[in-house]
Amino acid sequence: MRQRKWGMAGLALTALAVLVARPATADVRLMMHQMNDPAPRQISAAVDLGLVTFSLLITWSIKRFT
Repeated sequence: MRQRKWGMAGLALTALAVLVARPATADVRLMMHQMNDPAPRQISAAVDLGLVTFSLLITWSIKRFT
């Protein structure tokens, strides 16, 4: 009976730690635009799998003939 109480307390603490913990994230940014470009082109994507989140941002400049 005493082991069951300690087991339930341990399980409750583990569940609390999982709920409080911040999920793992990966944030990748590829900045390939020119610094003087006021409006660079960009594409972004994100995938959230519940326990892991992955986001990607890519920017680039286009050559303008002005």
